[in-house]
Amino acid sequence: MEKYNQTSDDFILLGLLPPNQTGLLLLSVIIFIFFLASLGNSTMIHLIRMDPRLHTPMYILLSQLSLMDLMYISTTVPKMVVNFLLGQKCISFLGCGVQCFFFVTMACCEGLLLASMAYDRYVAICHPLHYPIRMSKRMCVKMITGSWILGATNSLAHTVYALHIPYCRSRAIDHFFCDIPTMMTLACMDTWIYEYMVFVSTVLFLLIPFLGITASYGRVLFVVYHMRSKEGRKKAFTTCSTHLTVVTFYYAPFIYNYLRPRNLRSPAEDKNLAVFYTILTPMLNPIIYSLRNKEVLGAMTRVFPIFFAKK
Repeated sequence: MEKYNQTSDDFILLGLLPPNQTGLLLLSVIIFIFFLASLGNSTMIHLIRMDPRLHTPMYILLSQLSLMDLMYISTTVPKMVVNFLLGQKCISFLGCGVQCFFFVTMACCEGLLLASMAYDRYVAICHPLHYPIRMSKRMCVKMITGSWILGATNSLAHTVYALHIPYCRSRAIDHFFCDIPTMMTLACMDTWIYEYMVFVSTVLFLLIPFLGITASYGRVLFVVYHMRSKEGRKKAFTTCSTHLTVVTFYYAPFIYNYLRPRNLRSPAEDKNLAVFYTILTPMLNPIIYSLRNKEVLGAMTRVFPIFFAKK
């Protein structure tokens, strides 16, 4: 078993990949995914900002989702790549705190924002006449601001707690980023208070929004089923399936990972599940929303005409 020098306050990230050719191959895949996620989310933000036709609540929320995904994947992947390529595992105490703060902030914000997007589709399909009032741009800004404030406040509480508890065992975190529940296993004090905080936060920011999304889409599908217009029914089903795909990839592994008792968790499973919501979901979101959305594809032809010019 590896021994690590614990003379400083730095932490050790044991990482996700084995230090061999297989690990290098997997790292290449992760770098490629990071590139796709960065390009896709940056493109979505630019499209929605530049095209006036996309200045609607649905796409304003989508631009925020892209921003969160961009920050999300940038919080974990670059440090993991640098550590692997340099053959090091260290992360400073401050760096770990910054990573914790941004990771938890993005996790909570995205959970709330996805619920806001589901509500937007629910009102648009089930109460179309009330849509301009219920989902005005002012209401949209309130939803976005509330997501950021609540996410950052919750994250600050978790981060401050994690950085102020005594660590008297090894500082080797068996993860590829500073995951606070994993860090708690290194503490030399009873952390039942924090485990309760994790449970409450997971319920408030993930489980309740997930249940709300499920209920709203259940109602939406019921309304869609009774639509007379085949075109409208097809468009609504496409929208619902798009959102449900995102929801499944994001909420399911997250909730499963953080609601399990500590004695049922394993480092390997935690890391594998974390890949879904930290690496794969930020890449899939722009792909799903662009390839299955005619309005976004139309915006691409207007904003980037050089790539779509007829020869």
